[in-house]
Amino acid sequence: MEFGAVITQVGEVIDVVGVIAIVVGVIVAMVDAAIRRLTHAGPVYARFRRVLGRGILIGLELLVAADIIRTVAVEPTLESVGVLALIVVIRTFLSWSLEVEISGRWPWQKARAQGEDEEPLPEAVAGAVPRE
Repeated sequence: MEFGAVITQVGEVIDVVGVIAIVVGVIVAMVDAAIRRLTHAGPVYARFRRVLGRGILIGLELLVAADIIRTVAVEPTLESVGVLALIVVIRTFLSWSLEVEISGRWPWQKARAQGEDEEPLPEAVAGAVPRE
């Protein structure tokens, strides 16, 4: 098998994994929201958006990686590089927008004292987990 064909297939596999990541993110967000709603376990909408956004972000990053791999595999022409650049710019803008929506801050801003990616631990667990 030719090197270019293998790299193209690798790019396609990563594309599929990116789509699967988005679909799994949607399903996980919906199941989590349903469980939280039924058990009245705290805020539903804000967490749903955060979990959904993370799934989409992971998927977008994988899709960008696949596009880069596929573009490098074929003979790069000015047109293919231009299309790749446009795709990367659009997906990067979407990723940054989602990051701002999820965290409430720009990606380059410092995180607050308590990690924003994590929910506060219950008091019974918080004492057992060492703080960094």
